[in-house]
Amino acid sequence: MEFLAIAGGIALFGVILLIVALTRKPAGDALVEERLGRQSRKAERAESERKADRRDNIVSAAVDRAVEGRSFAQNLATQLAQADLKWTVGEFLVSAFLLALLLGLIFYVLGRYVLIPVGVIAGFFIPRIYLGARKSKRLKEFNGQLSDALNLIVNSLRAGYSTVQALEVISNEMPAPISTEFGRVVLELQLGVGFDTAMGNLMRRMPSSDMDLIITAMSVQREVGGNLAEVLDAISFTIRERVRIKGEIRTLTSQGRYTGYLITALPFVLGGVIYMINPEFMGPLFADPCGWLMVGISLVLIVIGYISISKIVNIEV
Repeated sequence: MEFLAIAGGIALFGVILLIVALTRKPAGDALVEERLGRQSRKAERAESERKADRRDNIVSAAVDRAVEGRSFAQNLATQLAQADLKWTVGEFLVSAFLLALLLGLIFYVLGRYVLIPVGVIAGFFIPRIYLGARKSKRLKEFNGQLSDALNLIVNSLRAGYSTVQALEVISNEMPAPISTEFGRVVLELQLGVGFDTAMGNLMRRMPSSDMDLIITAMSVQREVGGNLAEVLDAISFTIRERVRIKGEIRTLTSQGRYTGYLITALPFVLGGVIYMINPEFMGPLFADPCGWLMVGISLVLIVIGYISISKIVNIEV
């Protein structure tokens, strides 16, 4: 009896194992299905993201078509390229409009109805200010790296490299933004774009007087010949001296420059703070035509003062 019980238990255990083995999928198939499931989920997420991007880009694409060929749109596209922003003109304009709408809505919710036009105007101009600041910073960094890049070109030419190979060395060895810009030049040359056209595109993205001098020297050397290394070495020395003098002038004029920033921003900051603390005190200024006339005259005088100070501290070298 004990033997029959043990045999029956073993048989029952075997039947259970057989049922599990028949109902369970092979490990390889389960792994394949798991991977396929992950890939399908990734594909679904990517497709949903693409659909969301298409929905978001419908408005900007419509704006791009509306402003296509306009002079201001071409100028804005050039500025976006100079700032290295991967935006279209339509995306930039839509972003500025949404920011203006948001700032106006914030002042409306806060109950500061007089500041709604200020918020709308600031929303339109803040992206342009950011664009100008990014473009100026990038151009300044490019000019600061230009002397070292010239030295690298000169050394590469003296080592037997061609001009294109010397430019490729800059794109591989130098930091951004100069490596990015010369990398684009090398890529355009490899795609069959002419040398003058590629350098002209670089000049459009980086409107630097020093870069213009370098491009002119390279173009003349390609037409009439000569020792390009010696010419670029002399230009490099000139650029280094110009950068040094500009740094000294910027240090000497820093007090006047920041004084201009402070004097320009102080009326707006002080007026906004007083209006936020005591609206009744500033209210009559915007409720009477005489007050609006005073505000207009003040704005004109502030602009004239800022331009005057900028002209005084801006010394060309």
